[in-house]
Amino acid sequence: MSFIFPPAPQATLPVAGSADLFPVHRVYCVGRNYADHAKEMGGDPDKEPPFFFQKNPDQLIPSGATIAYPPLTRDLHHEIELVVALKAGGENIPVERALDCVFGYGVGLDLTRRDLQNALKKLGRSWETAKAFEDSGPCSALVPASAIGHPSAGRIWLDINGVTKQAGNLDQMIWSVPEIIASLSTLFRLAPGDVIFTGTPAGVGPIEKGAVLKGGVEGVGEIDLTVA
Repeated sequence: MSFIFPPAPQATLPVAGSADLFPVHRVYCVGRNYADHAKEMGGDPDKEPPFFFQKNPDQLIPSGATIAYPPLTRDLHHEIELVVALKAGGENIPVERALDCVFGYGVGLDLTRRDLQNALKKLGRSWETAKAFEDSGPCSALVPASAIGHPSAGRIWLDINGVTKQAGNLDQMIWSVPEIIASLSTLFRLAPGDVIFTGTPAGVGPIEKGAVLKGGVEGVGEIDLTVA
């Protein structure tokens, strides 16, 4: 038996300080996981449980990339996030065991076609066309948890053309990393290679053509992106 055409290459992320590659299985994203961002988007962090959407593995691109401004939007937004990479999975994972599943951490950008997202919200439709488009998931190299532990506090920030647009702290998350993994595992069977974008702090806004983005998470790493 053979494939009727060559299969797509395995999506991967680099591992910091190593020639090894992390094979990506699925990409999950957490919506409105910082209170100030939930408020700026019109939500109520005291009432909303975590909710999730997905990007596709081949939409992850490396730090340092230059991408084209995406089509069908006039309002491309930046969202800087801590990224969690899993080495193990399962269903109904207890919170107290969730960190045992973590391989390491990175820094990601959840790029969003905000005008499309706003239109989809009004229609009560899913967000894929606003969130899961080509090059919509820039991500840094992953740093193993064995090297840095499991960060639960530390500055998270994003500059555009040298001007700070987003700044927060991981301890402002509404749902912690263990809680995110546990909750997500009630909805999906998590697996080695899964990647989770954990939400963004306040300050999201538009990216103009020609912008140079640089951001990071204290103790984890940094990410760079140019929008041509």
